[in-house]
Amino acid sequence: MKQPLRFLFVMATMLLALATADAQSVKTHKVKKGETIYGIAHSNGITEAQLRSANPGMERPDYMLKKGDKIIIPSLQAAPQEQAISGDDVRGRAIRMAVMLPLHDVNGDGRRMVEYYRGLLMACDSLKHEGISVDVHAWNTPDDADIAPTLAKAEAVRPDIIFGPLYSKQMEQLSNFCRKQGTMMVIPFSINAPQIASNSHIFQVYQAPDGQNESTARRFAEWFNSYNPIIVDCDDPNSTKGAFTNALRQQLSAHNMRFSLTSLQSASNLFASAFSTQRPNIVVLNSARAEDMKVLFVKLKDLTAANPGVMVSVFGFTEWLPLIDSQQSNFHKYDVYLPTPAYPGMSPALSLNLTAKYRSHFKRDMIAFTPPLALTGFDHALFFLRGLHKYGASFDGAASRFGYQPVQTPLKFEHLPGGGYQNRGFMFVHFKPNGQIETISY
Repeated sequence: MKQPLRFLFVMATMLLALATADAQSVKTHKVKKGETIYGIAHSNGITEAQLRSANPGMERPDYMLKKGDKIIIPSLQAAPQEQAISGDDVRGRAIRMAVMLPLHDVNGDGRRMVEYYRGLLMACDSLKHEGISVDVHAWNTPDDADIAPTLAKAEAVRPDIIFGPLYSKQMEQLSNFCRKQGTMMVIPFSINAPQIASNSHIFQVYQAPDGQNESTARRFAEWFNSYNPIIVDCDDPNSTKGAFTNALRQQLSAHNMRFSLTSLQSASNLFASAFSTQRPNIVVLNSARAEDMKVLFVKLKDLTAANPGVMVSVFGFTEWLPLIDSQQSNFHKYDVYLPTPAYPGMSPALSLNLTAKYRSHFKRDMIAFTPPLALTGFDHALFFLRGLHKYGASFDGAASRFGYQPVQTPLKFEHLPGGGYQNRGFMFVHFKPNGQIETISY
């Protein structure tokens, strides 16, 4: 027994010594008026990234250093070792950002992209407070533009990242340019981009409908596996939601979930027969039209009045988001879930703050568009520029790379084998019966 006891004593002594060393390797600092994150890090012989890593709250986009704050200063021994930065590594200099979008006032495309561009600029301004410098170069590339001259100008700039294009016809040239130059290419909106299958420099934020339908249907089957699903036919020949309900039926079958079918035109007794009195029910329309949604709410009102014990939730569509103001009481009453890639209510305080800043900086309100495009631009720039600053050219857009708190747009990129990166970030916005709204990211 002597040998094991001696071993335990030695191990306990070593662990105590390590714990004491850790306790001694961290100190706190009380922030004084006028101090900055960069200045505090520099004066303590550590990098800004090491200071932020020791104080996770600093990763939030709305973080502001305040007089009197107590922050942790890791020692050189405790601070994580970072790769040496040399040459033209983007981590050691200003990030060169290019924007190639229709930036004009001629039509809706131009006006929307101008607002998105302003969101990019607001993010660059916020990043200044984190010690991240960005050199911005922007070119107007309308639908009929020959982008070859623009690419010649961009070659002289040698951008680290390009936001664009908007139009499919410009995709091939820009993709080839980014592959040749080693430039990160962020496609922010809907576009046909087959080049992503073979170009590892492309990051596509937009998610194609087929993949999004399959992913949403799969998450539906997982999240509502204890519910009674009811698919409601709306007799809408122009509906685009048949693809989703077909994907949903396949996923429900794959998960061995029975479901009911009914119609908005069904008589009250037939409509009620699709509902369970033993389990909660989740209703899915096969149309995103507001008119059909309103008819459904009327039928559910009659149903629940006649059958008080029936539990009802509704699974809607992204197209319902602009109706929140007029339909919020019904959304809460019927426990509505809306699938969406972006929702400004994710960070209400930050969203309001940025909306006020936009009005102050640009002397106008944002375009009445859901989701607000300036906030979309802010999220995109903050995510990618922070990633480049921290990881350089190795940044792969994975959600876990740093403490990213989106204003409205969760981003989570997956690598396509042999190609680029596709965003898989998505969420359900849940209007709870108690009046609260929660976001469920997946």
